[in-house]
Amino acid sequence: MPQSDPDSVAREALRLIGADPQNWVPDRDGIDHNVVVVGGGQSGSAFAFALRRAGIGKVSVIDAAPDAARSGVWLTSARMYKLRTPKTLPGPELGLPGLGFQAWYEARHGAAAYDALDRIPRLDWAAYLDWYRKVTGVAIRYGTRLLRVEPADGHLRLHLERSGAPIVETTRKLVLATGFAGSGGAYVPEALQGLPKRLYAHSSETIDFRSLRGLSVAVIGSAASAFDAAAVALEAGARDVHLFARRQTLASLPVIRIRGYPGAYDNYGALPDPVRWHQAIRFRLAGSTPPPDAISRAVSFPNFHLHLNAPWTSARLQGVRPVAETAHGAFAFDFAIAATGYSVDLGTQTELRDFADEIQLWRDRFTPPDDERDETLAAYPYLGSAHEYLEKVPGRAPYLRDIHVFNPAAFVSFGLPVGDVPSFKRDIPSIVARISRDLFLADIAAHEARINGTIAEDFAPDLYASAIWRPPEYVAAE
Repeated sequence: MPQSDPDSVAREALRLIGADPQNWVPDRDGIDHNVVVVGGGQSGSAFAFALRRAGIGKVSVIDAAPDAARSGVWLTSARMYKLRTPKTLPGPELGLPGLGFQAWYEARHGAAAYDALDRIPRLDWAAYLDWYRKVTGVAIRYGTRLLRVEPADGHLRLHLERSGAPIVETTRKLVLATGFAGSGGAYVPEALQGLPKRLYAHSSETIDFRSLRGLSVAVIGSAASAFDAAAVALEAGARDVHLFARRQTLASLPVIRIRGYPGAYDNYGALPDPVRWHQAIRFRLAGSTPPPDAISRAVSFPNFHLHLNAPWTSARLQGVRPVAETAHGAFAFDFAIAATGYSVDLGTQTELRDFADEIQLWRDRFTPPDDERDETLAAYPYLGSAHEYLEKVPGRAPYLRDIHVFNPAAFVSFGLPVGDVPSFKRDIPSIVARISRDLFLADIAAHEARINGTIAEDFAPDLYASAIWRPPEYVAAE
C-alpha cells in the first residue's frame, strides 16, 4: 500500500534545506543567461536544480524535442523493460533522499514494492523524472535547438532555432548535457551506408516496428540495445530476426571495470594519462555485455537466431532485397537495424563548427605505446577537471573553458559512464562548483566591493550597555 504522497515527501525535503539562495551573479549588459544547459533530460534537469541551489540565477535549459514525452531516450529510443543500472545508485536528487526514486516509488507503491524490484522499470523511471522536474520547479524550453556556438567577447553567442524561427541569445557558460547524440552522432557501419535509407535504421532512431511484421530483420551489434531491438521486432510480429555479433562469445572478457567501486570511479579524472588510456583500451576490448534479461527476452522466441563471430563486410541490393556478406557467407533480409553505438567526432557537431579544430583531443596530448594505439579513442576530447574543453594551442581559444561536456565524449578523460545516473553524484557537483568559481572570479571587483562594503549595525550598543563589567577601581575613580 502507498505510504504517503510523493509531493509531500519532496516538499518536506526541500523545506528542510531552506529556501533557494538568491542569485549572487552580477548582471552584465548584453548577457541573457549565466548558464545555458543543452539537453532537458535527466542530466539537464539535475544541472538546473544544482545550479539554483548554488545561488546561480539566469539559468536556461533548452531541448530540441517538442515536449517532455519526446525528450531524452526513455519514451523514445530506449526499449528495455528495466534500467541497466542498480536501483540504489544516487541520481538527480543530489543528496536529498526525499527527491530520489526510492522515496517517489515507495510513496506511490509502498516499501515492500520497492524492495521487490531488482532494477528500476524504464517507464517508472520516465514517470519519476517527469515528477522530479515538476516538484523541483525545473523549467525546460522545449522545441529549442542549438545550431551554432559563436565565441564572442567574454561570452558565447548561441544561434538557436525555436519553432522554426532563428533567434540569438548570449550566455557566459554552456553545459552540453546532450547524451550520446551530442558527441558525434550515431555510428552506422559502412556496409549499410550504400543501401537505400528505407532499408535500415540506427537503433537510436524512432522505428515503426509494426511495419516489420512478417519481415526478416537483421540486427547488427551485440550490446543491450541490439537485443532490445531484436526483441521488440519479434514482439511486433517479425518473421524472424537474425542478430550478427563480431564477438565469438557474448560473455565479457575478464576485465575488472574500474567504475566498479567508488574510490576508483570518483577519482578517475585524477589518474595519470597512461592509466586512463589503458583503461579505455581495456574497456574497448571487453565491449559492452547485455544483461541476462535482455538476452532471455529475445531468445524466448524460436525465430530469433544469433550469429557469433559474424561481422558484415558489405551489403548490396540483389533484386528488391538487400543481401549482406558476412564471415559466414551471404544473408538476405528485408530490413536492418544498426545497434552499433555512437561515434565521437567533434567536427560533425554543427554547433561546434566555428572552433572544433581548436579543441584539444587525446591525440594532441598523449602518445600511447605502439600496442595501445587506437584512432577512435584518440579523437575524444581531452577535458579539464570540470569537464571543460581545453585549447589545442594555449591562448588561441580561451572561451573553450566555458563549455562543459557532460556526455559520453568524456569517456577517455573520466571513464564510464558519463551523462548517465552513475556519474551524477561525482560529476555534477564538481562542474557546478567550477561554474560557480569561474563566475565569481570573473566579477571579483564587484564581489570585493560587496564584501568590503559598509556593514549596517544589527542593533544599538545600549542593548548591552548595562551588562558591561567594569573593575571596582574604575568605578571608584569615577
